Amino acid sequence: MNQIINDITAAQVKKDITPFKVGDGVRVHTKVREGDKERVQIYSGIVIARKGHGIQESFTVRRISYGEGVERVFPVNSPNIEKIEVERESENMKARLYYLRDRTGKAAVAVKERENRTQETAAAS
Repeated sequence: MNQIINDITAAQVKKDITPFKVGDGVRVHTKVREGDKERVQIYSGIVIARKGHGIQESFTVRRISYGEGVERVFPVNSPNIEKIEVERESENMKARLYYLRDRTGKAAVAVKERENRTQETAAAS
């Protein structure tokens, strides 16, 4: 039964998804329809969770808006997502970053960022 479902949903799974992981700072470009018009709206924040696989895969993005934490869940394979840009890469230590919910201010976006190894070796030379 599982193979049948995989065959049916294989055509709907996006293949050109930018690789990202939990802890990365991302900008999600979503299509918004207002009446007969369509525009692209950008939602940027930190990926705090990634769940599922295949056609059901989704991810949660958290950001601080006017001092209040806001989370939004996006399906990875949604046709309403135009593209996903990775702003910052991180060295995540956990699979879910739900502990960021308790934090405010700068601590709410403090995730250990990945250091660029090529810059370190160039500076040492």
